[in-house]
Amino acid sequence: MSQLLDDLDAPFADRMARNVGPDAIDIAYQRLGDPAAPAVLLIMGIAAQSIAWPDAFCRALAGCGLQVIRFDNRDVGLSTHLTDAPPPNLPAALAGDLSSVSYTLSAMARDAVGLLDVLGLEKAHVVGASMGGAIAQTMAIEHPARVSSLTSMMSTTGNIKVGQASPDVLRDLFGGPRAVTRDEVIRQMLRASRLVGSPGYPADPGEVAARAGRAYDRAHDPAGAARQAIASVASGDRTERLRRLSVPTLVIHGVADRMCHVSGGRATAEAIPGAELHLIEGMGHDLPAGLRSELVERIAGFVWRVEGR
Repeated sequence: MSQLLDDLDAPFADRMARNVGPDAIDIAYQRLGDPAAPAVLLIMGIAAQSIAWPDAFCRALAGCGLQVIRFDNRDVGLSTHLTDAPPPNLPAALAGDLSSVSYTLSAMARDAVGLLDVLGLEKAHVVGASMGGAIAQTMAIEHPARVSSLTSMMSTTGNIKVGQASPDVLRDLFGGPRAVTRDEVIRQMLRASRLVGSPGYPADPGEVAARAGRAYDRAHDPAGAARQAIASVASGDRTERLRRLSVPTLVIHGVADRMCHVSGGRATAEAIPGAELHLIEGMGHDLPAGLRSELVERIAGFVWRVEGR
């Protein structure tokens, strides 16, 4: 076996890919596992940094004989933040005024493809969670030759009739004063975990708080998160394009997801020819420790089936 890029027991090493993709941005990433093994590219959702993919989850995937790459999307973490872009106006975007949109999910998909270019990878098994699932879908639609397989988790098609958040969740999460300080952001993440986490697999509050603090220390940019949000709004409904996909696809969704209703996962699987749908009772909009073994087994098994082993 080739020497591991990062030892499975060592801390993840942050690396920086420069001049990535057509927009020549910088992308921060971490890479774990055997460089000769099939690559799994993990894409996170709105405001979520690469470290939102739990270290233990990534190590377990690498332990299945895969190389694992996770990265900060543009506008979060250590990747390029588009601070010169127009101020994002989410209410206006939701009302149909897209004048403050700086980019769409297509640009974010090109970032992911550009990262593969920098890493010298012809293709990868792409796994996306939440908005990351929408980016992964877009990558499969627009760059199918670079996608060995698609795993779309807790995501939707962009059709506003499915996959919507519970109104009370949106009110409770985003109502009231904005979290600014480190302690306020940690408290907000703990509240979010209680609201949209997995009721059947409660998260460890200490782990949630530690990851939130770590993310704040890496970079805290609410405007960047808003730019990502309106990029998602501006990208529209992918359903008809998903119907033309020929990429092997696995869809994973929690039945108890209150941030992205399970109808979004069902619609994704219905749209993509031959897609496998795996619904999990008691799973919400997170990756709790109690579910990680099942998720790793399901994803790794799917990847290896696609690989023909």
